[in-house]
Amino acid sequence: MSARVLTVMLVAAEASGDDRGAGLARALKRRLGDRVRFVGVGGSRLAAEGVESPFDITQLSIFGLWEGLFAYPRVIRRADETAALAARERPDVAVLIDSWGFNLRVAHRLKKMGVPLVKYVAPQVWASRPGRARTTAQWFDLLLTIHSFDGPAFEAEGLAVAFVGDATLAIDFSTADPGRLRRGIGAAPGDQILLVAPGSRPVEIDRVMPAFEDAVARLKAERPGLHVVVPAAPTVAARVKAQVAGWPFRAHVVEGDQAKRDAMVAADVALACSGTVTTELALAGCPMVVGYRLAPATHAILKRLIRTKWVTLFNIAARDFVAPELIQGDCNGPALAREIALRLDDAEFRATQVARQTEALLKMGRGGPDPNEAAATAVLGLIGRA
Repeated sequence: MSARVLTVMLVAAEASGDDRGAGLARALKRRLGDRVRFVGVGGSRLAAEGVESPFDITQLSIFGLWEGLFAYPRVIRRADETAALAARERPDVAVLIDSWGFNLRVAHRLKKMGVPLVKYVAPQVWASRPGRARTTAQWFDLLLTIHSFDGPAFEAEGLAVAFVGDATLAIDFSTADPGRLRRGIGAAPGDQILLVAPGSRPVEIDRVMPAFEDAVARLKAERPGLHVVVPAAPTVAARVKAQVAGWPFRAHVVEGDQAKRDAMVAADVALACSGTVTTELALAGCPMVVGYRLAPATHAILKRLIRTKWVTLFNIAARDFVAPELIQGDCNGPALAREIALRLDDAEFRATQVARQTEALLKMGRGGPDPNEAAATAVLGLIGRA
C-alpha cells in the first residue's frame, strides 16, 4: 500500500511571503518527494512549486490604515475564496505566512473546519500592538518565528512556538556575477552603479517613487556617468517599468532573482524602500540609504503605537542607525541624494557601513541552520501531533 499523500495549504499574500512559502515547499518536497502536494494562495514563486492561486495576490498587497479600510470588502471576498479552496481540498495543515490582516481572517474561517493552523512570521508585538500575541494564540496552533526574540510574548499566552530563523539570511550570493550585470547595462569596470529598490507593494511604488526619482535626478545631474539599475519585484514589475519609462534619465529595470543578485553585488550604493530587500542588500555587501513613506494619517497613528526607533531589521539588531532611515517628510529628493552622494564619494565610508551591516546580520542569526528545513520540521511535527 502506498503512503498517504499529505496536502499542505500555503497562503502568502505578499512577495516576501511568496518567497518564504516557496522555500518551505521545497524543503517539504526534499523530505517527502511525491508524498506531498500543495494548495493555497501565492505569487509566481509558489506557483513554480505547484500552488495554483485562485486570485492575483497583488490585490492584497496593502499597507496603511486608509488603504486597509478601502480594501476591506476585497479582503473579505478573498478570505472567503481561500476558505472555499480549503473546504474543497481538505488540507492536513495550513501555513499562513505573514500578512496579518488577511491571514487572521483566513484563520477565522479555517479554524471552524478543524484544520491545524500555523502562523509563519510573528506579528511584531515588540514594536507595537502587544495584544496581537493573545490573538495569535487564540487562533493558531503553532507559530514559526524568524527572530529569536519573538517567542516569549507568545509562549506566555500558551502558544507553541518554533524559532526557525529568517530564510532571507540563507540567500546564496555565491553565483552572483557583477561583471554580467555591468556588461548587460554597458558599464565599464570603474563606473559607479546606484541600485534603486522601490518596494514590492503597489502603494509603496506610488508613495516612494517620486522622492526616489527626484534624488536620482539630482545625482545624475552632478554625475552623468552614474548608472542606475532598478530590480523589479514580480508583484509590481509592470508598475515599476511604467514609472521608470517616464524618468528623464536612463535607468535599467532588471527582473528575476539572478539579475537582482547580480545588481546587488555590482552596485556601489543602494537606495532602498524599507523591507526585506534591505536584508538582501546587506547580505550582498551593498551599503544603502533607506527611505519610506506612509499615508499621513497612518503615519500619525503609528507614531503613537510604535515602540522602536528603527524600522530596518539590521538596524534593530544593531540598535543603531547602521543605514540611515529617511522616513515620511525626511524621505525627499534632496535629503536622499545627500546621503547617497556621501557614500558614492567616500569608499572608506562605504566599507565601514558594509562591515557594520555584516556584523548586524550575525546578530540576526546569519550562518545558522537552514530556516526552510527548520520550518519543514516544525510543520511536519504539528501534522504528526494532529
